[in-house]
Amino acid sequence: MQSLYEWDFRGRKQENLPGIIDRNVKEFAAGLEDTTFVSQLVDGVMKHLSELDKIIEKAAPQWPLEQIAVVDRNVLRLGLYELLFGNREEVPPKVAINESIELAKSFGGDSSGKFVNGVLGTVYREIGEPGKDDAPKKKDKENEEEPKQEENNN
Repeated sequence: MQSLYEWDFRGRKQENLPGIIDRNVKEFAAGLEDTTFVSQLVDGVMKHLSELDKIIEKAAPQWPLEQIAVVDRNVLRLGLYELLFGNREEVPPKVAINESIELAKSFGGDSSGKFVNGVLGTVYREIGEPGKDDAPKKKDKENEEEPKQEENNN
């Protein structure tokens, strides 16, 4: 989110993005050896940027994209990317939404959490609420069959 924010704030120059990511990983994620996830998220958002921005504009028609706070705009881009294009096995839709809301609350303004929740919730409902009824499977001890012993009828 930090890298997307900085990229957006500093004029959206694509050629600056790799350096921004490298610097932010060194500064904010020192010791992180595998930066694959960070790169995948940023690359995914960039690949789908136009589409993500159109979805934001459609889901929040009263807010022109350029009038949405830079933090909120990039939290929405990340959240929408994970919601629509991400690996749902790794990041279920509700987790993507909740993480986005927490980012907005932590780094955005007073109403950022509610705004992000409203936009992502609208999109989530429009795509049919994938994973809505998914819950971790519990081990059912009552229905668990014990290994059957073979009877010896000799």
